[in-house]
Amino acid sequence: MKHLPLFQVDAFTGRVFAGNPAAVCVVDEWLDDVVMQSIAAENNLAETAFVIPSQLKGEGKSGLRWFTPTTEVDLCGHATLATAAALMHMHPEWKDAFVFDTASGDLTVAQTEINGKAALELDFPARVPSGSDEQLDAVEQAVGLRPLSVVRAAKLMAVYDNQEQIESIVPNLDKVEALPGDGLIVTAPASKPDPDGNRLDFVSRYFGPHCGIPEDSVTGSAHVTSVPYWAEKLGKQEMVARQISRRGGTLWVRLDGDRVRMAGFAALYMEGVIRI
Repeated sequence: MKHLPLFQVDAFTGRVFAGNPAAVCVVDEWLDDVVMQSIAAENNLAETAFVIPSQLKGEGKSGLRWFTPTTEVDLCGHATLATAAALMHMHPEWKDAFVFDTASGDLTVAQTEINGKAALELDFPARVPSGSDEQLDAVEQAVGLRPLSVVRAAKLMAVYDNQEQIESIVPNLDKVEALPGDGLIVTAPASKPDPDGNRLDFVSRYFGPHCGIPEDSVTGSAHVTSVPYWAEKLGKQEMVARQISRRGGTLWVRLDGDRVRMAGFAALYMEGVIRI
């Protein structure tokens, strides 16, 4: 029987019971894929991350993989942030950036500050969207509100006039699941500050019923598409974004060439051991 450290971290928030919860399982080597998928289903969170912390042993980059309750995914922001936070909890003396070897290439998480408080910054590849307005009718049917435009990278993204429209959307998840791409982002310019008073540039929500996530709380992988879009529309490289799900989370984002940097806080909720 194996005993494996398991953490649950609320990502993109400074307090528990907000942001996006992710499980982080620390392993010495990859478990069988069926076992990792079963652990993720048992945890029943949007993502469970599995990490081989080789870097902490001076053995090169650390391996990182992510599983939803139903499938493995190739990119996940909040679970990457949660992984770095869990490893820092295990090794508080660590000051270097974490470099993770993933299906989306090398991903870096560095320590930073936001408003004078310790935070973490992700360095992810940008996924710049292109026009996909042929999906206007389908998106309108899926969410009950016609967007101004629809663009697409890996994920489909529908753009609206204002934050109030994003707040009002009640999706038909069966119709969302039938849309092309890796789920649906809905986004608009922000009109209100976040709960802590931070001024926002844009807001979004993300629906991923195709991979077992009806609505994700905070989605780093959605922002690799929304950040390039809003950087162009707003004419600014640095912005503050909020995913206005029920739990909600705030991201300090920056377009850096072909990379998207996303900074935020993380709150450790649970630490334990699983036995398999």
